[in-house]
Amino acid sequence: MAALQLLVNGVALGAAYALVALGFVLVLNATSAVNFTQGDLVMAGGLLAVALAPLIPLPGIVLLPVVLALMAALGLLLALAAYLPLRRRPPASVFISTIAVGIILQNGAAILFGPEPRAAPPLFGDGTLSFAGLAVSEQSLAIVAVAAVLIGSQQWVFARTQLGRRLRATAQDPEMARACGVPVTAMILLTFAIGAACAGAAGLLLANRYFVTPASGGDLILKAYIAVTVGGWGSVPGAVVGALLIALFEVGVSSVLSYPAALGALYLTLLAILVLRPQGLFGEAVRRRG
Repeated sequence: MAALQLLVNGVALGAAYALVALGFVLVLNATSAVNFTQGDLVMAGGLLAVALAPLIPLPGIVLLPVVLALMAALGLLLALAAYLPLRRRPPASVFISTIAVGIILQNGAAILFGPEPRAAPPLFGDGTLSFAGLAVSEQSLAIVAVAAVLIGSQQWVFARTQLGRRLRATAQDPEMARACGVPVTAMILLTFAIGAACAGAAGLLLANRYFVTPASGGDLILKAYIAVTVGGWGSVPGAVVGALLIALFEVGVSSVLSYPAALGALYLTLLAILVLRPQGLFGEAVRRRG
């Protein structure tokens, strides 16, 4: 029963991690750029929900569309300020610019909110449900349900709509897509907006159970990086599976040893994967574009 309880907790955490990793890999596919702001965008989404809670005193599920819209706008600003002006420069330029934006977000959040951990409102309620001796919080169930809907909707758009085909064409070969009439710059802007919205949703989902501070982003971006490496760089399903695996690993090791031990084991696992299977579980390599 204890193992089943850990499984439930790990799946709920992994669902939120999957949104972080999904936004990370979408930007990577569309631009070949590693967006190291993704973890700080999660932090920004969580603190945004904290700030909105007194203004809109309703359950977190009502705040979610507002957070998604504001974070998408922040993603557009990120692309305009930190990616588009540098996209024809060496890849290190975008890498450094996203780190710089992350530092700005961290310091801005520290000025506005201070260093204390804060909690966003629950999505529906704070209660706990019991099933055959298994205690499951309403927040955990809500996290899994909301993440599944967001990820499923996104996959439907990518697989079934003209907009999704344009986004995939931009991710696969932007020059060919441009030659075929796809507005590549607009698609890249939209990808950054979707990635930031995913991060904002993850921030709102995580901030109730795990709290949020201005420094939370550094830990989360490393976990997104590990999830994408485990699943396979460039693979969207791999990012989701990788996020679920590292969350289950983290919850399991933390229950036996401690959270710092779980983090250390995660980083050792990352090193082992990079040495033994650098293409990840799904084996999809990322092509470098000139």
